[in-house]
Amino acid sequence: MILTVFTPIYNRADFLNDIYKSLKEQTVKDFEWLIVDDGSSDNCENVLSDIVSKHNDSFSIRFYKKPNGGKHTAINIGVREAEGELFLILDSDDSLPPNSISTIIHEYKDISKDNSICGVSGLMAHHDGTLIGSGYPVNGLIASSLDLRYKYNVTGDLIEVFKTKVLREYPFPEIQGERFCPEALVWNRIARKYKLKCFNEVVYYRDYLDGGLTDNIIKIRMKSPIASMMCYSELNKLKIPFKQKLKAAINYWRFRFCLNTRHNLSYISFIWIWVIPFSYLMHINDLKTIKRND
Repeated sequence: MILTVFTPIYNRADFLNDIYKSLKEQTVKDFEWLIVDDGSSDNCENVLSDIVSKHNDSFSIRFYKKPNGGKHTAINIGVREAEGELFLILDSDDSLPPNSISTIIHEYKDISKDNSICGVSGLMAHHDGTLIGSGYPVNGLIASSLDLRYKYNVTGDLIEVFKTKVLREYPFPEIQGERFCPEALVWNRIARKYKLKCFNEVVYYRDYLDGGLTDNIIKIRMKSPIASMMCYSELNKLKIPFKQKLKAAINYWRFRFCLNTRHNLSYISFIWIWVIPFSYLMHINDLKTIKRND
């Protein structure tokens, strides 16, 4: 099997039939749909059971349920259980255009045996067709995700489809008491060793809904400061432009103020200690914003 389409869900029952519809409309069916329910309290399980009972298409559907631990813990289970060579994360409120899987498999074929390339990366758009971000400067570009951002100045969300065996090399850290880990932490670790093949075709539809991770990202990061600090600490140490190192240092200390323990902390160089006043001001502003919105 070429591809695992993986959907982590948490209280998103209303969107499952839309995802299923977009998968049934795929022009190529050499994939499985793997779902991990991260402890939902709505009727996700009932909706999925209904979908499975009526399913008569050629792709398989598998479903797992686990206690709530955060999207990253669901991804770890998905990667472990996946049967596809490639692993595509399809979030519960998103969908795929009909030619998505066909395009991904086509782009993957010529790099499938290249051990220096970890997968393929295409473009995202809103459901109305509006492109998200800048796109790639050259179709077929081979580059790490870090070079895409900091060398080629590619902006906006991208859809990365990784080789499953590569994701198994880089599981998400699971920190006791935290239910969020930035995907960038793992994607950046992968980028130190591997590159992606990039193509300028839309293979993923996304809209940013109220109440999702993107909408509440600061509050979510404040509740998971260790993982957030780990991400910014590692980013700060990479060979990236000074401006990005500065932002990473400020954000590192910004979320350090949310932590009341020294539990196995990631550190950044003491030369960045001068940014602490700026970080503290951002932390105070975060607290005020959250209080105002609650």
